[in-house]
Amino acid sequence: MTQEGAAQVRVEPVRSRADLRAFLDLPLRLHPRTHAVPLFQDTVKRWWRGVGPHTPHGPVELVLARDTSGRVVGRSTVHSDERMDRKLGEPVQLLGATEFTGAHVLRALTAHASRRAREQGRGTLLGPVSLLPNQTGGVITSGHGERGFVDSPWNPPSYPAAWEAAGFDRVWPAATWIVEDLRGLDADAVFPRGAGERDGIEVHRGHRRRFGEQLPILRGMLNASFAELPYYTPITAAELAAATDGLAWLLDESLLLWASERGEPVAFVLVVPDVSGFVMSTGGRMALLDQVRLLATRRALPREAVLIIKGTVPQARGRGLMTLLSHRLLANLVAGGYETLRVTFVGEENAASAAQFAAMGGRPLHDVCFYRRPAG
Repeated sequence: MTQEGAAQVRVEPVRSRADLRAFLDLPLRLHPRTHAVPLFQDTVKRWWRGVGPHTPHGPVELVLARDTSGRVVGRSTVHSDERMDRKLGEPVQLLGATEFTGAHVLRALTAHASRRAREQGRGTLLGPVSLLPNQTGGVITSGHGERGFVDSPWNPPSYPAAWEAAGFDRVWPAATWIVEDLRGLDADAVFPRGAGERDGIEVHRGHRRRFGEQLPILRGMLNASFAELPYYTPITAAELAAATDGLAWLLDESLLLWASERGEPVAFVLVVPDVSGFVMSTGGRMALLDQVRLLATRRALPREAVLIIKGTVPQARGRGLMTLLSHRLLANLVAGGYETLRVTFVGEENAASAAQFAAMGGRPLHDVCFYRRPAG
């Protein structure tokens, strides 16, 4: 459709609870429940109410795109964050949670974001990020037949062409990974036994009851490990608490591991049971009754897991610590009866991380990128 098609789409803020419901429902209407994992509804509602850990960093405008009949055909968030501005060295207008029925709808959403950018003196559009690249976001450019999973994007094959037709260029290419048939793996054969083990090194496990006490330890390693990445902005204590809210009761303690060297935390890996199918079934609703139902039925879930994040602080790299943790993790996955491990996106520049999954017999699952263009 032409620019005239985009002109037939009006974009307006989410003002009412009915608008908010339409915002939440759109991806459920557009995408198969078997493939797309929706954002948690409570997270989106906090954006709209202006409460939550994002609040100190600026408001989040939720918008809907409607056609001439008033039918919702697209949605997005339009927001900014001074941490991303500092990281990129310029004021950036961010788009997130972006869904649309066609390229002309994305052009209309982009035009709205560009107007907001000009009003605020921002020269670049970046998206989709919800709310930052190190939280949730991105577009998959391959592997569309493979389902998505928590903390990772899924979209139909038409999306990349639509973003590029709207004038965006790909940035930060990456890939998600999958390791299948974990039961056939031997940790001693995959990772050198004893790697990273030496005086002063201790490996710790997660603990449900003390999970809140462990979060500051993880946050310190997380921010230090990823600080040099082009898309990473430091995560605050409040953001990490919100991101892991409810995780303690689902945590498999053997899949949260970190290493300390003479008492100083230096490397970590966080893997969680994969609840993507449950989240798909509820449309992203995780009210108290849903959480109770998930807890009661978790043993009946497929024995699959998701590696959310792992890292080593810069001063401890090259000492075999991640190999040590990967050995322990693989052994624990096998002992726990897990069959499949999915991995959130790994940047193309991070060959060492990808090599560990390849060593386990893994393969890339989805190619992922973000999109950037001048605001115009």
